[in-house]
Amino acid sequence: MDLTIIEAVLFDMDGTLVDSDAAVERAWRTWAAEYGVDPAAVLAVAHGAPAERTVGLVRPDLTGADAAAAVAAARQLELQYEDLSDVVPTPGAHELLAALRLPWAIVTSADARLAKARLGAAGIAAPLLITVDDVRVGKPDPEGYLRAAELLGVAPERCLVVEDAEVGVAAGRAAGAQVAALKGVDGDLAIADLGTLARLLAPQP
Repeated sequence: MDLTIIEAVLFDMDGTLVDSDAAVERAWRTWAAEYGVDPAAVLAVAHGAPAERTVGLVRPDLTGADAAAAVAAARQLELQYEDLSDVVPTPGAHELLAALRLPWAIVTSADARLAKARLGAAGIAAPLLITVDDVRVGKPDPEGYLRAAELLGVAPERCLVVEDAEVGVAAGRAAGAQVAALKGVDGDLAIADLGTLARLLAPQP
């Protein structure tokens, strides 16, 4: 990976800039119990993906009735809106954002209400926020990352996408960007935390 060509950084939110994993899992476990789904099966596909996609994967019987699928997804999000007690920035997030000299944006599978709530809890103010409300198709489709690159005025291939989930890595790669991945996910660059990325992106003397 050649970081010298990077002109903008596009971050995922949950699990990447914001540690909300516990809240996400609590909500999906509650939802799974209500909808008669094995929680393990839900959690295996839920991280990083829009709620409607996850609902479609674990309860495909609902997808034939758009209203039922939408209600199911809305219920899942409702469980998360007020659950902010242990939502915090991920290790190195503030260090990286304070040191970053490149344009940056957040591209998240959360809706605008949830994204703003979690970013507020983590003390992060995004200069550009692309949520699932802003795209027709969520991750792993690249639309969100392509839109963020366009709005920043940077070619996708000169963007660095930072992700923690396979579905997000797939979206970044489909956009043509280079991808740095956390949590052992297979990306173009493996990073232990965002502090590591801060040092890698620091201007060289």
